[in-house]
Amino acid sequence: MGIERTAPDKLKPFFLQLIRTSFDQLHMGDNEIADYVATLLANFSHSEQWLILRDAQGKKLHSVVEMVVSAIGPEGHNRAIGERAVRKYVGDYTLFMSGLFRTFVQKRGFLEYYLQEGKRSYEAVSKLDVSLYRPGFLLFEELSRGFETYADALDYMSKCFFATAPGANQFAGVFKQFEALIRSGLSSN
Repeated sequence: MGIERTAPDKLKPFFLQLIRTSFDQLHMGDNEIADYVATLLANFSHSEQWLILRDAQGKKLHSVVEMVVSAIGPEGHNRAIGERAVRKYVGDYTLFMSGLFRTFVQKRGFLEYYLQEGKRSYEAVSKLDVSLYRPGFLLFEELSRGFETYADALDYMSKCFFATAPGANQFAGVFKQFEALIRSGLSSN
């Protein structure tokens, strides 16, 4: 018998509490950023949210470089909307990975690139939001400006609340925590 999937909206309050606690302990952050990051973590708690971008042949894009290149398309309004979606995803993905899975990203030598690309991606989203007359550009401007700080806060949160045994698989540790949460009453069953 498998575990029933928990909807992201049921996980968000859990993540919001952890993020606010971490932000308070680090004397940083604001409610809008905490809410956005909690939503991001709740969404990424489901593995199908990872690597959702695909190439023209339908193959999953595995690297951030491939993801960024996929944002390039023909000029026009639709390109801006598509680029915004890709850039937002890249920002979210790099924040998630460089925060919760810092050790994994560092071991592969990607940390500096993820921090730079995440910052650039959120900056691009902010600028695209301005050009598309969308509200919310200030949120992405702040995420860009403080990207490394927010990634550091997620790393801190991961170490405090999702610690794994030395030598254990970091992904397995976090997912084991998610599973425990689901079993403890966050499940929709």
